[in-house]
Parts: sequence; structure tokens; C-alpha cells
Amino acid sequence: QAQLVASGGGLVQTGGSLRLACAASVGTFGCYAAGWFRQAPGKEREFVAAIKWMAGSTYYADSVKGRFTISRDDAENTVYLQMKALKPEDTAVYYCARRAAWASDLMQAYYDYWGQGIQVTVSS
Repeated sequence: QAQLVASGGGLVQTGGSLRLACAASVGTFGCYAAGWFRQAPGKEREFVAAIKWMAGSTYYADSVKGRFTISRDDAENTVYLQMKALKPEDTAVYYCARRAAWASDLMQAYYDYWGQGIQVTVSS
């Protein structure tokens, strides 16, 4: 059973960059897909990006397309989220997640395991 540990959050100025990492501390990712989600204060959690683990296909929310890149390192059992050109509206708690089984829509799918949230704050 994978335990996901996220790291890399912090405070950055508008236009800056951060890279989040999510490692499977127990076992392997061994999943169909991994994803990143975020929840801003007073808002519902929203999909950010996902990657099919074997195929490497990636999916992004419109709000982050062209600025964020999701990737994975199978040998390191880690999924990454490279964030560039950050905006204050990207401020949120970010969560990584894993989905074991196939899904037709990774943006709407249920994810089995979740990492702890990690704060990303973008100052204006």
C-alpha cells in the first residue's frame, strides 16, 4: 500500500517557479495514473494535472496549461509538478494522488491514495 509524501512547496513571488515532488514512501506507485490537485481557501479541491504512469500521457486543467508540467520517475517512485510563471491565484494547498485502475477521465476520476497537502503561496 503506497504512502505518498509530498515536498517542495513554499513561498514564491509572482512569475516565479517551484517544483513539487511526491514520493511513494512505502511500496511503489504501481498505479494507472498519478495526479495533482489543489485547494485554495474557501474553495473546493480542483484537478491540476495527471499522468498515466506507463504511457506517460499528461492532462492539465486549462488554468495551468503551458505553465505547469507533470512528470514521473519510475525508478524513484516519484511524481513531479514543475510550476512556472506562478500567479497569486495558484496559491493553494497542493495534493498528490494515485489511482490504481483505468479511468476514462482522469480529471473526474476517483483517486485511491492521497499524500499530505503541501502549501504553495504566490505573493503579488
